[in-house]
Amino acid sequence: FILKSPGISSLYFGPFSLLPRLIPLLAYLVLIPNFQTAAALEPVSVSNSETDPTCLLANNSQSTSSPEDSPESSGKMPKFAETVVSDKARELAKKILEPMTFRSGGRPMKNRFMLAPLTNSQSHEDGKMSEEEYLWLTKRAEGGHGATMTCASHVQAVGKGFPGQMGCWTDDHLEGLTRMAEGIKRHGSVSLVQIHHAGMRSPESLIGGQPLAPSDDEEWKAREMTLEEVKGMRDAFIQAAVRSQQAGFDGVELHGAHGYVICNFLSPENNRRKDEYGPGDADTFSEEGRAGRMRLLLEIIKGVREATQPDFIVGVRLSAERFGMKVSDVLEITRLLLNEPIDFLDISCWDVRKTLKEAEPEFVKPGEESMLLMDKFLALPRGDICMGVAGKIKNVEDIALCFEHGVDFILPGRASILEHDWPRKIEQSLTTGKPYMQPMNPVSPEYLASQFLSPKFVEYLSAARWNNFVGKEEEE
Repeated sequence: FILKSPGISSLYFGPFSLLPRLIPLLAYLVLIPNFQTAAALEPVSVSNSETDPTCLLANNSQSTSSPEDSPESSGKMPKFAETVVSDKARELAKKILEPMTFRSGGRPMKNRFMLAPLTNSQSHEDGKMSEEEYLWLTKRAEGGHGATMTCASHVQAVGKGFPGQMGCWTDDHLEGLTRMAEGIKRHGSVSLVQIHHAGMRSPESLIGGQPLAPSDDEEWKAREMTLEEVKGMRDAFIQAAVRSQQAGFDGVELHGAHGYVICNFLSPENNRRKDEYGPGDADTFSEEGRAGRMRLLLEIIKGVREATQPDFIVGVRLSAERFGMKVSDVLEITRLLLNEPIDFLDISCWDVRKTLKEAEPEFVKPGEESMLLMDKFLALPRGDICMGVAGKIKNVEDIALCFEHGVDFILPGRASILEHDWPRKIEQSLTTGKPYMQPMNPVSPEYLASQFLSPKFVEYLSAARWNNFVGKEEEE
């Protein structure tokens, strides 16, 4: 039509054509908004250098980006902090990329990131695995964790500790456990189940009765277990490990921390039993008294070893302090435990930068005022048993600190919640020299959904115990 109409055609193709004038205008309208969007996504950094006295790291700096007109400013994406570390710190942190073997000969880890066991309340109330739980864990395996551990999985119905907790106490759970093991191993990650019993921390509303403990506990309204109940629970732990092996998992971790049942039995405060599973009439801190408190854990370890294949991986988690435990006593328990047939020990520190003085001032000797809590445990002779730590490990600097102090592996929690592929991002930073951009809390529910967390998990994280983890960004 244009070509057949001389008047109109001349406007586009004649000597006074509008086309040359329209092309720049169209290019401006199309391209400039894209340039503006790209510019908005460039971080605006404010440097704040700070040296960490607990680690030989130099030239540390953090910058926080707060771009305008971008997803971050909408509250759906977090702010990011850029942490620049010294060459020495970078070299120390590279240890995380090395493979790690287990003394039992079980499948080795391709790197030293072991996903911490994280409560998430995503499964069904009967303990069967849900699609949300499967997605959450397999995405962490896909994201590069050398080992992927499930949440605490209860070995008896009466040991349930949380709504939506994944169970391993009946063969009805085998189908889901088998699918989970296959999904984790498909991505080259070692698959582990943390087996657990909440003990006196089991809510009555969940278990339909009074919670169980080694001794009566008024605070938790728990009653003392009978000798038959103790032995039945011991056997349930062993059966859960066997069930995990049948499902195809590479190993288990026994949850002996955080005030749950094994921790209750280890605790001199919570365990006042007069039979063989307590201190009896002996001083609870004596060799005999401590042996009684440790009996349940040691019998579970022995039973699991005898009932599973020789290369089945067996680990234990301990609290370094709190929950009725004293650092000095936990150290003696750890010393004895390191003579047992376990593959790894997971020390829950809550914060790897916590000092011994902060944890138990009366236990500090002259010259130990600045010693880290984890140092006391890492100094114990452990042969070929691997020792890892957990507690606010968020970036390259934190990783370097841990390996500088002698850990064999780390157990990230919050960092792996915030980024399903956190190991890959750390590896990229260590191998390319580019700074790692750390997401900063609070983060939005929409962002957590992009990291494969279900609304149930987000709701759990929004509770008071995860203060300031989830929320909208504040206006600056």
